[in-house]
Amino acid sequence: MADQIDDPDELPSTAGEFADDYPEVWEAYSDLGEATSEAGPIDDETKRLVKLALSIGAQSEGAVHSHVRRGLDEDVDPEALKQVAALSIPTLGFPQAMAAISWIEDLTDEDEGEA
Repeated sequence: MADQIDDPDELPSTAGEFADDYPEVWEAYSDLGEATSEAGPIDDETKRLVKLALSIGAQSEGAVHSHVRRGLDEDVDPEALKQVAALSIPTLGFPQAMAAISWIEDLTDEDEGEA
């Protein structure tokens, strides 16, 4: 799973500027992401779903969008991405899960319209 983005031009503007301004820090961050991804037996799709769940729990719309976008690029079933939000209901609460579903659908519904 190539989870870290190596090319700063592919990053959202603030992160891209940070990577340009602090390349050594960005490289260390990227290396940490790669090391944690390779630290155990979890398969790539499960890693993506876990990272999506962590993003939902952190209430980070940007991170949810990032992991959904990457998941779709990796052919993760859009319904699996939405199920992660549904699974968050008992732990995070209904309102947070509904926010997460809306963030996921920002991208999954966009893809369905292209089909």
